[in-house]
Amino acid sequence: MAKVIDARGLSCPQPVLLTRKAMAEAGELIVIVDNVTARENISHLARKQGFTVTVDEKSDGIYIHLRREVEPERASAGTPPAGPAVILIPASGIGRGPEELQEVLIRSFLHVLNEVDPLPEAIIFINTGVKLTVEGSPVIEDLKALEEKGVEILICGTCLNYFGLTDKVAVGSISNMYSIAEKLMGAGKVLSL
Repeated sequence: MAKVIDARGLSCPQPVLLTRKAMAEAGELIVIVDNVTARENISHLARKQGFTVTVDEKSDGIYIHLRREVEPERASAGTPPAGPAVILIPASGIGRGPEELQEVLIRSFLHVLNEVDPLPEAIIFINTGVKLTVEGSPVIEDLKALEEKGVEILICGTCLNYFGLTDKVAVGSISNMYSIAEKLMGAGKVLSL
């Protein structure tokens, strides 16, 4: 019998944390959420942990059915991270100078990043940095090019919701603070702009 988790009304990252804890105890779950961001975050986490995911959207919530298919990979505790680089972008510009210069610098950086070898494993956008990933951003084409080359683009879902931009995302995946923290802690090097 599937374990049921009712995460409706909970803010990010609580639905993900509850789901992660339940996945350690049960092979089959039904998680009920009330927004698309939670649905995507839980689906991403579950697939990564070896679960199959099916979604049933009902009038009273989004029902996410999870069934374990593969045992999750176990990381060796205490092993220092030796992974590739991750870039954290917490603002829509670089530095503290004039705003116009900050925007020029971030456009230039993301454009040039396409020519650098090796590429980072992921770029994480938080706070006003999420504005770079939405429709109308001057760096969308550069970010799409990076994504096509295998760079993971993660965007803070809470930040998107705060700015009312969740339905404007033009590149990357909406993420949550748990996944962001996991990505940062697993990186060999983190560059924060």
